[in-house]
Amino acid sequence: MKVLSFCPNSAVSASLPNLIIFFIIYHIHKLESAQFNVTGRDHPVTAIVGEAIVLPCHLSPRMSAVNMEVRWFRSEFFSLVHLYQHGKDQYGNQMPEYRGRTELLKAGITDGNVSLRILNIRPSDEGQYNCFVQDGSSYEEAPLELKIAALGSNPLISVESHQDGGIRVVCQSAGWYPEPKVLWRDPSGQELPSLSEAKSLGDSGQFETENSIIIKERSNQNLSCWIRNTFLNQEKESTVYIADFFFPRVNPWMVALSVILLVLFGFIGLTLYLFKIKGKHLGEIRKRDTEIDDLRRKLGKRDTEIDDLQRELDWRRNIVCPGLGSSAPPVQVNVTLDPDTAHPDLVLSEDGKSVRWEYTEQDLPDNPERFNYWPCVLGCEGFTSGRHCWEVEVGDGGFWSVGVARESVGRKGQISHSPEGGIWAVGCWRDQFQALTSLVTPLSRVPSRIWVCLDCDRGQVTFIDAGDEAPIFTFPPGSVPGERIRPWFWVGRGSQLSLCP
Repeated sequence: MKVLSFCPNSAVSASLPNLIIFFIIYHIHKLESAQFNVTGRDHPVTAIVGEAIVLPCHLSPRMSAVNMEVRWFRSEFFSLVHLYQHGKDQYGNQMPEYRGRTELLKAGITDGNVSLRILNIRPSDEGQYNCFVQDGSSYEEAPLELKIAALGSNPLISVESHQDGGIRVVCQSAGWYPEPKVLWRDPSGQELPSLSEAKSLGDSGQFETENSIIIKERSNQNLSCWIRNTFLNQEKESTVYIADFFFPRVNPWMVALSVILLVLFGFIGLTLYLFKIKGKHLGEIRKRDTEIDDLRRKLGKRDTEIDDLQRELDWRRNIVCPGLGSSAPPVQVNVTLDPDTAHPDLVLSEDGKSVRWEYTEQDLPDNPERFNYWPCVLGCEGFTSGRHCWEVEVGDGGFWSVGVARESVGRKGQISHSPEGGIWAVGCWRDQFQALTSLVTPLSRVPSRIWVCLDCDRGQVTFIDAGDEAPIFTFPPGSVPGERIRPWFWVGRGSQLSLCP
């Protein structure tokens, strides 16, 4: 940095106001170009089921985040855990499972602390979280992993029955997470082999366990059941005293009776086996007739499936190669963009065939048709019947979505980018290509050009890769309502969409 020197003469005194203006402009420019990093935790955070946990996140260097956007989400950007925007919490698009359970800690937000508290922790909360902070055109994010654990109830030991010359003892417990380890031990601490073990997930997402063991006759002894949470390295133990009189005694008369019953059951079994051989041939004939009937039903079902596939093939042929199918081919329409609906951050070309996102918001009238929250724009054309197709060049990666929307789709404030919000589309966010369904459906590779095909009569929208004519995604028949439908486009930072002629 250069250092300015001052001399007490009239020339410098005359330029003093100019120097003051220079320093003010320099300071404002420095503030505008300020950068920051988002820091979370480089190792997993552990939470106990039923308790609260704070997911740490802060800005570096320290600066106020009061006027920034703070977004906590899971694996998908729109899978909102918590959103802070325009100086307050926004709960409109929050995932239902987090409603009423999240709180952004605002006590330190002026120092860049944007940590999130989650109440009443559940096993389903386990996984990766992302802390995303945006200030104007600058944004950063940091991942954080949350591990869940729970200590279950004290083991309940019960003596069930006599078995294999000993007694069967069962150990039960519930409320563990993750899956616990169960051990039987004798008075000296030696591990004993289990007879059986059953573990299951309860309705609350926590593990229930039941473990049994056979104890042979010995002197009076203690038997312990240990259940350990290997993640927390903590365990719970219960002990039961087994007395000698619990063990069964052998009676000679009972042995003789057992031998007699064994011979009797053997004779009965031989007789039944002979009858079974006699009727086996008739059973095989009946089984063969049943198999033939099943085969006939399967063949009929297969013919129906082939007919359905042929109709679907005719539809796809009409989309990518108009005129090859048996039904009326779709019409390739010349779509142009409607400037009256464009968000102020979007810049349209003069011919209305392309749109790009700019950092500077344009001074445009806030008419009722214009989107004022999401950077969206509609096509001028609207359709109520027939089949129509248009091609969109989306480039490689970026932030964008293309599809169709109802004429009555919301224009002001936040809207749901899904069929529930009146939008049927596919989009790309940071190289993640997905269909904008209610739960967001991941798709494969990102295409560079897309055919959008609308069938108003069937209420169906299909997306096709214009490069290799491979199907991308189809919203099923009947999902698009019978009202006026218009082309819809969402353009994120640094992206551009173009309508092909």
